[in-house]
Amino acid sequence: MANINTVTIREVKSKADRTAFVDLPFRLYENDPNWVPPLKYEVHGLITPGKNPWFEHGEAQLFLAEASGREVGRISAHIDFLALTQPVEQGMGPGTGNWGLLEAETQEVASALIARAEDWLRAKKMTRVLAPLSISIWDEPGLLTKGFDHPPTVMMGHNSPDYQPWIEGAGYAPVKTLLTYEIPITKEFPPLVQRIVKSGERNPRIVIRRVDKSNFKAEAALILNILNDAWSDNWGFVPLTDSEIAYVGKKLKDIVYEDLIRIAEVEGKPVAFMMTLPDLNEKLMGYGGSLLPFNWAKLLWWLRAPKVRTMRVPLMGVLKEYQATRLASQLAFMLIEFIRRDAITKYGSTRGEFGWVLDDNKPMRSVGEAIDGVINKVYTIYEKPL
Repeated sequence: MANINTVTIREVKSKADRTAFVDLPFRLYENDPNWVPPLKYEVHGLITPGKNPWFEHGEAQLFLAEASGREVGRISAHIDFLALTQPVEQGMGPGTGNWGLLEAETQEVASALIARAEDWLRAKKMTRVLAPLSISIWDEPGLLTKGFDHPPTVMMGHNSPDYQPWIEGAGYAPVKTLLTYEIPITKEFPPLVQRIVKSGERNPRIVIRRVDKSNFKAEAALILNILNDAWSDNWGFVPLTDSEIAYVGKKLKDIVYEDLIRIAEVEGKPVAFMMTLPDLNEKLMGYGGSLLPFNWAKLLWWLRAPKVRTMRVPLMGVLKEYQATRLASQLAFMLIEFIRRDAITKYGSTRGEFGWVLDDNKPMRSVGEAIDGVINKVYTIYEKPL
């Protein structure tokens, strides 16, 4: 355990520092059965300018805490210049900086790291902190504050339950909570939902189609452009750039399956989508963060025809012009039901996860509750004036 009097905080500058930054959680969580080791090359890609296109509109500084000759904590401090241009009432806005990727052995180490991140943000003229974001709102936002008893699904975070009192003890107050819903997909949805879906299936104006993977680049751009429109009024929204859309599409291509991503068209116009991913974490749990020497072959073999317990819905959206209409909920239920059927019959799935959903997003929460969803994880985003 580290003593605050012996802790030093240094900037990450060298390749060795970056390796230490990425490797630290592997030691801290080695006895946590619900922590899923991320692929280390993916984490390196997240934090490296030139690899992650977020750095085209953002600036970050990584820090390591050291005591007795070893690393005992880490944190990132960062500014998203696109976030600074967003309306204040939507959570971001001028003067808002962030920190994230926090890991620490003790409260004293966490406090020292947070203070160093705050100092960096003050020097950059930031007046408020919104955290943790690792690194953008589109990556792993929020601190896990409920749901420590089971592993996260793909693209969701996990952290020690100790961090909540440590962060709140550093003067941070909750500003927003993000929810995930566990869905029992092996049973049919309630009768009301079934009637709504059947009505939509009889409507010749509506077509629910599979994504065309042979034209994946264009399909990814279509989906993410709907997303940018659909989420543009949401709290915390920062638009995805063309570079980020291309980057996300490339990253997801290997775990995209045509029957798990659907696009809803109304009179030939794409107006909504739902993206579902097989829970890759079920495989990564035993890989130790590396695809070497033979994990890459195991993963490629599994990806050919994955059988997976859990399917996760990370993204879903309906164009704003349709959001206040009855059609919006009908399309949502149709997308969910069509994918549910294939998830069971083709992939052997028995469980779904839906989210994250903002705590005040009443329409999406209503959808989750209508299909018998139960909140299984809560992530909290905090704020503090500087």
